[in-house]
Amino acid sequence: MDRQVDDWAWMKEKKFSKMFKEIEHRLEGVLGVGKFEWVDRRVFDQVFDQRTLLAVYKLMQQGHIETLDWPIARGKEAHVFHATTPNGVAAVKIFHTSNAVFKGLMQYIEGDPRFGGLRRRHHELVNIWVRKEHRNMMRMAKVGLRVPEPHALFRNILVMDYLGNAEGPSPRLRDVEVSDPEAVVEELLEWLRICWNDAKLVHADFSEYNILWHNEKPRVIDVGQSVAKEHPHADEFLVRDVTRLVEWGQRQGVAIELADAMAHVIFE
Repeated sequence: MDRQVDDWAWMKEKKFSKMFKEIEHRLEGVLGVGKFEWVDRRVFDQVFDQRTLLAVYKLMQQGHIETLDWPIARGKEAHVFHATTPNGVAAVKIFHTSNAVFKGLMQYIEGDPRFGGLRRRHHELVNIWVRKEHRNMMRMAKVGLRVPEPHALFRNILVMDYLGNAEGPSPRLRDVEVSDPEAVVEELLEWLRICWNDAKLVHADFSEYNILWHNEKPRVIDVGQSVAKEHPHADEFLVRDVTRLVEWGQRQGVAIELADAMAHVIFE
């Protein structure tokens, strides 16, 4: 739903008007002007409230973002945008700030010992979710797992590696035909094994939708919901993750059984 006109009244205030004029030309890609006229302007209306625009401004001032160019992906929790930075291209993940979005995500936070004492204020919850994804990425990368590298975060915005080319992002695993699906299953089972045994984490939403096919290799993304092994539902989430991978493999003709896959992941 588009925002009401009154929602933008704050931008008429002198200090905010000056700020927006300063960065407006760097937001052409999400405003749908110039060479980005094809961009749906409703995306801007849905994502960029006052809090988010101020966060974008801060990251631009700090030199982490130069321009926001076009939407890469959209989901219930966040929109992802292609961006330029002083060090090249990046993906900018902007988490939605509407109250309804994160109500269903508490199961991935409550019970995780890294985020104890959580208060239920919505903006705090969104910020914690962003920090959670950042920490999960860092923890996974530390043990050699292939995930996008995070570069910066502030409030509800995370800047990280862009997986794709000038034409668009790398496709999801569900949208490609791989020549050797057995090798892909083996690689992803090993990813889950290392995540469980070395990173001490469970992805908790492992599926062909959250794996990109990048440079002829699978790359796991969207790790915000990943939980520590100590989480009360960690075992349940792990079984679900392995089951989804086994089901994908079986659809590709790979001879693999859930019991064997679970044994490989759990036992080092």
